[in-house]
Amino acid sequence: MIDKLQTSAAAALSDVPDGATVMVGGFGLAGQPLALIDALLAQGARELTLVSNNAGNGDTGLAALLAAGRVRKIICSFPRQADSHHFDRLYRAGRIELELVPQGSLAERIRAAGAGIGAFFTPTGAGTDLARGKEQREIGGRLQVLEYPIHADYALVQAQRGDRWGNLCYRKTARNFGPVMAAAARVTVAAVREFVELGGIDPEAVVTPGIYVKRLVHLPEAAQ
Repeated sequence: MIDKLQTSAAAALSDVPDGATVMVGGFGLAGQPLALIDALLAQGARELTLVSNNAGNGDTGLAALLAAGRVRKIICSFPRQADSHHFDRLYRAGRIELELVPQGSLAERIRAAGAGIGAFFTPTGAGTDLARGKEQREIGGRLQVLEYPIHADYALVQAQRGDRWGNLCYRKTARNFGPVMAAAARVTVAAVREFVELGGIDPEAVVTPGIYVKRLVHLPEAAQ
C-alpha cells in the first residue's frame, strides 16, 4: 500500500545532507512552507544551496535559515527588500553566494528540470550583465541567452489538500512555484493543511500528481 504520509516534518527531512540543493516554494509568505523550513533549521544540514523566489523576510522562515549560517548559496530573483537584513549582512560580508535569475527565467529553468528539457533560449537578460559568461545568439531577430535547468535534491512545498499517494491541490495564489518545484526535485516534501482519503480530491483538481511527491506531512495549522 502506498502511503507517503510522515509522522512529522522532522521525520520527512531527517536525511537532508550537508551540501544539498533545496527548492523552497512561496512568493513572499504566500505558499511558503514555514513549518518545513523550521524543521530543516532544526535538522541542522549546512552548506545548503537554496532555490527560492526571494531571500527571506524578517527573522523567520528562509531568513532564519540564512541567519543560522546554513546556506552557502541562494538562487533567486528577488534577494533584496526592506526586511531582508540577514541576506544583506551575509552578502556584504562575502558569506553567501548569490545567483540572480529573472523571475520568469527562474520559473522556466525549474520547469525545464521537471520536463526533462536540456536547455532553452530566452530574450530575458540578453545583452545585460545577467548574460555574462553565457552563450547568446540571435534567434528570430532578437538576441537570446541560453539558460539551463535547475535541478534540486529536495523541494519543500505547501499545499492546501493532499492524499496518501501525494496528490496535491493548492489554494489560489499560494500555488505559485509549488507545481514546478515538485517536479524538479529528487525528493519532494509537501506540507498539507487538509489530509483526505483517496478520491477526496477531484481528479480534475489535482495540480501536482502524486508521482512527483515522495513525502507528505499533515499540518492543519500551516499558513497559506
